[in-house]
Amino acid sequence: MDNLKRAKYEWEGTTVKGVTDRFPERRERFETLSGIPLDRAYTPADVEVDYVEDLGFPGDYPFTRGVQPTMYRGRLWTMRQYAGYATAEESNARYKYLLEQGQTGLSVAFDLATQIGYDADDPLAEGEVGRVGVSISSLDDMRTLFDGIPLDQVSTSMTINAPAAVLLAMYIAVGKEQGVEPHQLRGTVQNDILKEYVARGTYIFPPRPSMRLVTDLFSYCAAEVPRWNTISISGYHIREAGSTAVQEVAFTLANGVAYVQAALDAGLDVDVFAPRLSFFFNAHNDFLEEIGKFRAARRLWARLMRDRFGAQDPRSWRLRFHTQTAGCTLTAQQPDINVVRVTLQALAAVLGGTQSLHTNSRDEALWLPTEESVRIALRTQQIIGHESGVANTVDPLAGSYVIEHLTTEIERQAQVYIDKVDAIGGALDAIEQGYIQQEIADAAYRYQREVDTGDRIVVGVNAYHVEQDDGRLERLVVDPAIEGQQQARLSALRARRDGERAAAALARIEAAARTPDEPLMGLFVAAVEADCTLGEICGVLRQVWGEYRPQMSI
Repeated sequence: MDNLKRAKYEWEGTTVKGVTDRFPERRERFETLSGIPLDRAYTPADVEVDYVEDLGFPGDYPFTRGVQPTMYRGRLWTMRQYAGYATAEESNARYKYLLEQGQTGLSVAFDLATQIGYDADDPLAEGEVGRVGVSISSLDDMRTLFDGIPLDQVSTSMTINAPAAVLLAMYIAVGKEQGVEPHQLRGTVQNDILKEYVARGTYIFPPRPSMRLVTDLFSYCAAEVPRWNTISISGYHIREAGSTAVQEVAFTLANGVAYVQAALDAGLDVDVFAPRLSFFFNAHNDFLEEIGKFRAARRLWARLMRDRFGAQDPRSWRLRFHTQTAGCTLTAQQPDINVVRVTLQALAAVLGGTQSLHTNSRDEALWLPTEESVRIALRTQQIIGHESGVANTVDPLAGSYVIEHLTTEIERQAQVYIDKVDAIGGALDAIEQGYIQQEIADAAYRYQREVDTGDRIVVGVNAYHVEQDDGRLERLVVDPAIEGQQQARLSALRARRDGERAAAALARIEAAARTPDEPLMGLFVAAVEADCTLGEICGVLRQVWGEYRPQMSI
């Protein structure tokens, strides 16, 4: 290695200097989006890697090279396009269209009212029903959403957090009606409430009772729905809020540590619930850094689960993750070039070893995506999977000096952040004290300042402009009349249901919520089967636990 270091030094002093004296480099310092400095070139002398301890083989600890020994040679990642808008009927039609186009899993987007536990006829839902996702207030809505879609044959992901347990209860009830037993259901519920307090904002209850809902769902599914991923610990929204790649890994895994500890404190066995934990990451623009990020996250989580929590089952060490391309990078200017951004981001996710993937549509900075746009986004994944060749070998960039350097450096810097969160008292305390929020806000400010000053080029935004012309793009418009239709649907439901049965189900939930450690998930299933609505169930919990109010603003 000394000879190699000497040779590199001589190369920089002769060959490189001879060129840069005449043709200076574009900037004095090159770095990733996270601020990690990048050398001009990397050699084995620049990378400190113990192959067995730091890389290993695909499917083996520490899973740096992937969680399965054959990865995409066995089967491709799940192509799961996030979709949902307006009514359950319209979203059902979109799901069937995507499945016909070759999508291999469903991903449900709920409207804002649903995400924060309000029915479509609540005054606070006015103007939001069906706008950014599908409106689901009752089992009747959920039944319609999956009409004609056999739940024993598809894997479904639901992006829902504060009321996640109630929406999962509805899904379980629909499965039963189809003759599908809970143990046959496959999918994921996001159920990651901690990141809502720092990045996304669709919380309802204070953090500590919210954590009770999370771990109660863990316990219920371990016994009743064993193939269900009980949480998707999300770095995606942390990154969308402006974090760096390093912060995305660090704060996501710090939240993961908090969930594991909460489950242990609730008396659960780590090797019972940990294999069903999953993660959700962002695929951003810095291609090399993103690949290193995914590999670093896997390695760091494996070490945390084995060494910190003493998990014995290798399945508990594996970080399995879904990826979505970065919505925050999409531009309203020249929307067609978003296809290029999404392609590079998706390729980084695949090279990083994702288990499932959503590719954003070109027009999402303007409006809800049209069928044509989502088809192009899905075709992007299919071309990567079937035509690019990158799926034919596992972890194809392993051994690249710069990739291994970035993997190691991201892991190192993320561990520093996790240690800081631990010193504060863990993720819950760090959130309540505003530490994580402030770190993300500072990173977002630095990035935006670079864009505003022109130090960072965003094509079509601060450079390479053209006269804007979006008139040729089809626009998807949500009919405002659907709000009234949903309200009428709820009114009819309440009129025909057994009122006494519904009231009794809500009373049982209230009593259990007032009793520490009393299981709730089974009561939610019974309540939705009695046609209690989402808003009614969440309303009972609001009465008992109150609502979260941020103590600080950034």
